[in-house]
Amino acid sequence: ILPEDCRIQGLTDSKKLSPKKREDLALLIREQAISYAIGRAEPSEIDHINILKASLLAMERAFQGLCVRPLGALIDGNRAPSLPVETRTLIGGDRLEPAISAASILAKVARDFEMVLADQLFPGYSFGVHKGYPTPEHQDALQRLG
Repeated sequence: ILPEDCRIQGLTDSKKLSPKKREDLALLIREQAISYAIGRAEPSEIDHINILKASLLAMERAFQGLCVRPLGALIDGNRAPSLPVETRTLIGGDRLEPAISAASILAKVARDFEMVLADQLFPGYSFGVHKGYPTPEHQDALQRLG
């Protein structure tokens, strides 16, 4: 939740930012946000209910983790989770709406951090490089290492 007078420069789609820029912005977002929370879904949940439903579940968990209850929620995309407040979806919202951009950046930085930790726990898979995306390098590691 960003304050109305929040003027963080450079908020945009997290995928369009360098890792350094994302981390710098994440620090500013955490400093200036009224409240924020990261929701996640476990791989087993994704396998069981599919990626879309798991993404919506993660959004619900993030909402539940907020220490301040907002009056509404802006959601990137065209599907909204079930929340106890009014929701509005916005396709391309991470490019268009600062609050969605901020959420996208915080989520990406948190996920990338988890991938760096996974890289240390599971050497050889290069999680720190590809951040869990199915790159040819990752596919090769799966073939070699299982």
